[in-house]
Order: sequence, then structure tokens, then C-alpha cells
Amino acid sequence: MLISFSKYQGTGNDFVMIDNRNNEYDDLSIEQIQHICDRKFGVGADGLIKLNLKAGFDFEMDYYNSDGSKSFCGNGARCTTAFAYQLGLRSDEYSFFAIDGEHQASIDNNGIVSLKMNDVSFIDKMDADYYTHTGSPHYVRFVQGIESYHVYSEGKTVRYSDRYKTDGVNVNFVEQKDGFYFVRTYERGVEDETLSCGTGVTACALVIAQKNGITAPFEIPIKTLGGDLSVKANKENDLYTDIYLIGPAKFVFCGEIHV
Repeated sequence: MLISFSKYQGTGNDFVMIDNRNNEYDDLSIEQIQHICDRKFGVGADGLIKLNLKAGFDFEMDYYNSDGSKSFCGNGARCTTAFAYQLGLRSDEYSFFAIDGEHQASIDNNGIVSLKMNDVSFIDKMDADYYTHTGSPHYVRFVQGIESYHVYSEGKTVRYSDRYKTDGVNVNFVEQKDGFYFVRTYERGVEDETLSCGTGVTACALVIAQKNGITAPFEIPIKTLGGDLSVKANKENDLYTDIYLIGPAKFVFCGEIHV
């Protein structure tokens, strides 16, 4: 099978994008997805995304981690929005469907994508750490010396702990800096640190707001290894609403691969 693709990245979180509006790649196997995402033998990516048609929506984002597992991906959703724009699907505000339900997104003239996330109804505190779900499950820990922190080993320890080893969890490490927060993430499905994680950044922003007692509409700037993002949200009683993940989504290159 010959597959035409585009490569996109959102703050270093990179994806193989496939136009599947004609359903020609519906039967793409897990093994083929793993091969395409392999950085030695394939294109190389943190995930693969098929853009599908879906009745009642501008498109559907069908997302796969590099190991072939499925989840929601915030940076992937932002890149899918930019890919849809490249394909000629133009809208002031996109409405699309993903594994966790309906989302809205918009893209400006500078390629900055604002993605509306689903409401978040809980943040669990576990000793000094936190757990929440922003389309994917996230564990959040505040640390010091984040630049030299052992993200891979510490993240893997949490991800494969008795509590999370079956379903998996993404593990985020956060440190407050001057005027922003620095976030590094170990991602399940990739099973390594990625340069950025959109749902992880979102989870961290909500945890930061709860930790600091912020309830009014807020925007929190966050730096990742791959670049800068921000999260806007509001808190109504115990519910986080109007959550937006904002940042760049950039085309890298296009090509073809035989699988």
C-alpha cells in the first residue's frame, strides 16, 4: 500500500497526518501504524492521525499513539485543525469529533490554533501529587530542578506502578519559573518523554489553578521542551469549563511511504 502523508508538529509533538476522507486507509493495521511511526524504519512520529469525514462535523480526528493504541491528543488535535485548513476545509470555527467527543477549534493567520477541550469535573489529590483526566489520564507532580530531572525513569515508575500499569497514565512534572511554568511529560503509548503534550499541559494548568485557589477566568503560560503553549479556562463550582489549549501547529513536510 502506498500512503501519501503530511508531517506536522505542535511544539515538537510530531504527527503523521493522513487524508482518509475517501476511506481508503480504513484497514490500516496496528503493525503498519507502528512501522510508519518508527523513527528508524518509517517516517517517525509520536502519533498517526487519520482525518475522516463524519456526518454533522467538519471532520473526525482518528488518533493513534506510536504504539498503535488510541487516545485523545491535544497537540494532535491542533495539528489536525491546521491539516484540515491545508486540505481546503475552511471555517472560522471548526467542529470535529474525536475519541472523547466533540471539540471546537480555530486557526489564525499566524498558524496559532485554539482548541476547546472538554470540561473537567475532578482533580484528585494524592499526597503531594495530583490526578485528572483531560481527554487522556494525567498524573501531575511538582518538582525542583526540572531541566535535569529524570523524567524518563520517574515517569516510567509511575506509569507502570500497580495503580496504573493496566490502563496506563501520562506523567507530568512541573516547576514554577519567573512568569511561567515549565512542564515535561512521559507519555503512555509513546513510552518515553515527548517534547510536548497538549492534554498534559492542560492538566497541569488546571492543577496549578486548583493548587493556587484560582477560580476566575484565567490564562496560564506554559513552556515545554518543544515550545510555548497557554491554557485558558474558567471554574464554576467544582467544574472547569471553557478550557482552551492555545499554541502553534506547523507543517513540516509531505511524502509517500510504502507499507
